Amino acid sequence: MLHDERCRADIRRRVGALRPDSRGRWGKMSVSQMLWHVNEAMENALGRDSSEPEKVRLPRPLMKFIVINFPWPKGSPTLRRWIPRNDSYDFSAEYNRCVRLIDELTSKPLDGEWPESPTLGRMSGKDVSRLHAKHLDHHLTQFGV
Repeated sequence: MLHDERCRADIRRRVGALRPDSRGRWGKMSVSQMLWHVNEAMENALGRDSSEPEKVRLPRPLMKFIVINFPWPKGSPTLRRWIPRNDSYDFSAEYNRCVRLIDELTSKPLDGEWPESPTLGRMSGKDVSRLHAKHLDHHLTQFGV
């Protein structure tokens, strides 16, 4: 859970190990694109994305259970809106935004009100914290940190 101090410190340490020339072990994203991608997801978790819910193949509660509790393979599907459209993202700006968003997300109380996920529906603070810890871990692993 990202709200766990040890988990958050580890994620922040790993984000700090990224460099503008870091290369992914799989996938097509550059490190700047990956940072933009995880940042957009965190912005959404903070209620800053007014886009419509996405259709999913499974019932939302089942999809949420699977996404939060099972391993994500390399190349796991993502929302179209969070697929980078180009490679013009500024590493420094996205890096700084990532660090800020981690702090902002984890400063929000777990028992507070959290917006609905476009694919997973209603989310508790615990669900959001677990999801974003897992999402960040997945992509930091992708980039070897």
